[in-house]
Amino acid sequence: MEHLIPHHWFVEANSILLLIYAIGGLYFLRMGAEWLVEGASALAYRIGMPEVVVGATIVSLGTTTPECAVSVLAAWNGNAGLALGNAIGSVICDSALIFGLGCILVRLPADKYILSRQGWVQFGSAALLSAICYFMYFRDGDAARITRPVGIGLLVLLGVYMIFSVKWSRRHPMETTARVSENIAEHVEPNEEVHVADEHVTEKGVPALIGMMLAGLVVVIFSGHFAIESVSELAVRIGIPQLVIAATLVALGTSLPELVVGYTAIRRGHPELLVGNVLGADILNILFVTGAAAAAAPLPIVEAGAKLPDIFLRLHLPAMMLILVYFRACIFRATRVGHFSRWMGIPLLIMYVGYTVSQFVVSL
Repeated sequence: MEHLIPHHWFVEANSILLLIYAIGGLYFLRMGAEWLVEGASALAYRIGMPEVVVGATIVSLGTTTPECAVSVLAAWNGNAGLALGNAIGSVICDSALIFGLGCILVRLPADKYILSRQGWVQFGSAALLSAICYFMYFRDGDAARITRPVGIGLLVLLGVYMIFSVKWSRRHPMETTARVSENIAEHVEPNEEVHVADEHVTEKGVPALIGMMLAGLVVVIFSGHFAIESVSELAVRIGIPQLVIAATLVALGTSLPELVVGYTAIRRGHPELLVGNVLGADILNILFVTGAAAAAAPLPIVEAGAKLPDIFLRLHLPAMMLILVYFRACIFRATRVGHFSRWMGIPLLIMYVGYTVSQFVVSL
């Protein structure tokens, strides 16, 4: 990405041009998300795979690519705070902000078959990473880091997860998906023009749909990169600390694909894609993003020279686990009634705001 869109474009640009870059990036980000959602939902229809599974695998793998690129490049360049903070910040952003907003906007479906599997993988991978970090800190103190072998191990677990995801999708009871879709259809009022467009898209062959998804993904990644670089450069000029930029602005920026894809999925009457995308993105942020970054270069857990060197252990990991514990409680209730209640999104948004404000407070 650096070779195609050089960083110096943003460093040398004035603030007004950076704002134009950011706005333009967001515009094309939404357009690419439209293509990605249309292609994914139509592909799920054509091959008989539940939309929530497509969201948890294909779509989430694509939308997580920006996080992986940012973290791996940051690790190679020695910016460990950016690499690790971006991955964990993205999990928090996906689970608290994006899912929280989704809950408030519409009654999201709760597919018990998926949530009882991918949902536990989401929580388990986060708990595993937290345990590794605290163990390394207990053993090595300020020299603690996520080593290359640990990163490779996370990537191996990613491969295992993807294999099982395919197996689970083949065993998914389609009648459950049908009941969930009927339940959601009662609470979503799609625009008639959207249905016409969807019918036209579903007539395309599988190769055309895959091409549509890839085109949308490319637009999402490149436009997202423009938005990320512009906002990050503006933040640097203001004087915001690197770790705060990583876990808020960069994490939010690299989560823009999930945010826009999720919003687009709801607007077009495919809320299952949002649920699957959040679950899959959380898993991939830990196993794929953190694993790839650590495999590229060991990631120090303590940021030497920072005002609060162990902020990652004191704030980021506890915030992530608190949010995911609450998420698990919501899943426990939702799978029994077939949907997430809208009020469940309010505590998630409160936790996200509290987490964001806390970072700025401790960095002052």
